[in-house]
Amino acid sequence: MKKLSILSVLFILLLGMAACEKEGESPIVELKSPPAITVPANGTSYVLEEVNAADTLVKITWNSANFNFMAAISNKVEIAVAGTSFAAPKTLGTVSTTQLPITVSAMNNALINMGLPPFEESQIELRVTATVNPLVEAAVSNIVTLNVTPYLTIPTFPMVNVPGSYQGWDPAKPETAIPSVNSNDLYEGYIYFADPNTEFKFALGSWATNWGDDGADGTLEPGGANITAADAGLYKLNVDLVGLTYTKLKTDWGLIGSATPDGWNSDQNMTYDPATNSWTITLDLVVGEIKFRANDDWGLNYGDTGADGDLEPGGDNIAISEAGNYTITLDLRQTFGFYDYKIVKN
Repeated sequence: MKKLSILSVLFILLLGMAACEKEGESPIVELKSPPAITVPANGTSYVLEEVNAADTLVKITWNSANFNFMAAISNKVEIAVAGTSFAAPKTLGTVSTTQLPITVSAMNNALINMGLPPFEESQIELRVTATVNPLVEAAVSNIVTLNVTPYLTIPTFPMVNVPGSYQGWDPAKPETAIPSVNSNDLYEGYIYFADPNTEFKFALGSWATNWGDDGADGTLEPGGANITAADAGLYKLNVDLVGLTYTKLKTDWGLIGSATPDGWNSDQNMTYDPATNSWTITLDLVVGEIKFRANDDWGLNYGDTGADGDLEPGGDNIAISEAGNYTITLDLRQTFGFYDYKIVKN
């Protein structure tokens, strides 16, 4: 009898251990279904008007992704130019719900930032990307194609400020901020430092959120040490607020090409105007091609792919179709989200 009691106790203990093991099992993360956009419908057309800027254009709605277990899902709503496979998407918003209201002005700003022409119909694509954990592959929704006609406005971008000794250490001064034209936490712009050994930092509109570089190694730390620009001049700044890295490059710009006096052999130096953040040169050109080049080197150069007046890094050569005396301006302000230039025949 005593033996049976001992066996019974052992049996109960084994059952308990098995139950504990079963309860302790981790849930299986497995995508059962991706998000599915229900509003707007595929092929919907929108003509945006500035008079309705504050109105809601559409409440983008979707069915939630199913990852096979209860978890907080982050939904990123993106648009891109149709046919580009979302190579350069714009984020409209990120929410934990299954609906994102978009105002007319917010959509218009995104469309203009993408380079779409105002007052002309263009096609864009819309998708929702759902994530639960960086270690779990994101789930992407169906793609909805929309026809959109934006209006003309100066776009606004997320900005990172560059306070420093050159501007009174003001972390909110808009004139000394650089944009993220793709709204992806990658910021780029040109800042002029009139004096050598200028110190600066990066900030989001106040000192509450700022970054410096403790080791002077290109890595940013919250509240870190001041960054120093050893020489006076115009600096190209690139900031990655996801990877917390940055680069700074002092630039002097010139014109080069078969249309210039020395062809492709050497640059024709341009003159910088701090008031307009632009470079100019007046010179005689022959029929041929030109490009803009920094520091007498091909590491940083701008051309115009598509001949649309917008400059792209490493872009196509710019054609000069008639010989004559020209004034050429390189504008690095990014007023509309890109660098541009002017060629005026005198």
